[in-house]
Amino acid sequence: MRRLRPAGSVAELPTVTFGHRSLMWWGTLGFMTIEGWTTALLVACYFYLRQNFVSWPPLRTPLPSLLIPSINLAVMLISIVPAYLVERAGKRLDAMPMRRWLVVSSLFGIAILVLRWYELWSLNIRWDTNAYGTAAWTLVGFHATLLVLDVADTIGLTLFLFIKRMPPKTFSDAADNSFYWYFTVCLWIPLYLIVYVGPRIF
Repeated sequence: MRRLRPAGSVAELPTVTFGHRSLMWWGTLGFMTIEGWTTALLVACYFYLRQNFVSWPPLRTPLPSLLIPSINLAVMLISIVPAYLVERAGKRLDAMPMRRWLVVSSLFGIAILVLRWYELWSLNIRWDTNAYGTAAWTLVGFHATLLVLDVADTIGLTLFLFIKRMPPKTFSDAADNSFYWYFTVCLWIPLYLIVYVGPRIF
């Protein structure tokens, strides 16, 4: 019987991978691609409806308020900082600061969701009043669903880290969570300009 000899050892391979070397990262990128295209289709519908009206919003429709949406945009941009610190701590495999900044990120997320509720009412129109109201609520509401999912994921990950012993892959999961948060915040910037600033310009 022929004796088999080992061709190599995998003992030195890393147990945690980040970025494009991680399967989870590619899954997250896939979600972002799908959600990005969905948002693009909704924006196209918004402008398609816009071309059917002489004025936008339609006559006798109040303009959306800017105060709460602008505050929320600022909070979302600031929230990138703790998300980045979570990612950096995760890549260093440093558990303590990662936990700490995940708690901060969770608190930011809750505040953003509360502000998003008031943001919807800052549109100053019901979703079923006319086509403009439906289009505006759809854009803001769709992005709100992305926020809810990501904030729930962040809170769940945070609780997991405090309740259970942390497996090594959690460091990569935390970094991917930050990656998705950057996408969610950046996606909102053009939507904010389209829905809240656009009616004042066009």
